[in-house]
Amino acid sequence: MHPSPRINLSDKIRAALEAEITSGQLTAGSRIDEQALMDRFEVSRTPAREALLQLMSAGLVTTVPRQGAVVASLSLPEYVAMLEILMELEGLAARLSARRMPAVQRKQLEQADQACRDAAAKNDAELYGAANRSFHEIIYDGSLNEVLARQLRAMRLRMRHPQRTLFDRPGRIRNSLVEHKQVVEAILNGDEDAAYRAMTGHISSGGNVYADAIASMPHGVPVAAPVATPEVAADALAVTRRAAGGRKPAAKSTTKA
Repeated sequence: MHPSPRINLSDKIRAALEAEITSGQLTAGSRIDEQALMDRFEVSRTPAREALLQLMSAGLVTTVPRQGAVVASLSLPEYVAMLEILMELEGLAARLSARRMPAVQRKQLEQADQACRDAAAKNDAELYGAANRSFHEIIYDGSLNEVLARQLRAMRLRMRHPQRTLFDRPGRIRNSLVEHKQVVEAILNGDEDAAYRAMTGHISSGGNVYADAIASMPHGVPVAAPVATPEVAADALAVTRRAAGGRKPAAKSTTKA
């Protein structure tokens, strides 16, 4: 019976800090003092330390000599590398969902797509962003590959951004809805190749959402990178490379859909 309160306390601290990091309240490089956590949450050192260890495991916090625990940052090369991986993982999740997604989750996917349309009809970018996250989470779970789903969620969390919403750019919601329809149709039809193409196309089409943010990042300075939702990667990769000093773009993947 003794471990339960400690686990609950550490989870509570972790969740609070995670929310503050992902919202931008705690920015990259911000110091997280263990004693301050103990005072703030009225806990002993053990749950405070366990919460920090959980955040370190998730890649949200790191340790710096003479500073202790600080909010982790991503360098531009790290961000590019993670985007390249994310693109393929998102496509794989869609492919596996087309093959495996149970009937219940297929219905949930249709409902999530409708929720996106309802948010779009209200012209509510923040609400659309939340509905969009739900849409993709259902596809993660529909792959019936728990390792893949965990990796995608961890990467999405690691590649965060304090921006209020990613769907306030002109035309982005409209384009996203069209792309969602293609993804849904492919998955419901059980067409694995079409699902992969639709999802990776969905990722590529929204790169301008991040292009400006990435282009403005100073080369060589670690920053909290934008969250890599499935709308962004292709253009972001190109702009990131230009911002990082005009390096030649990597060869295109030969993976066939």
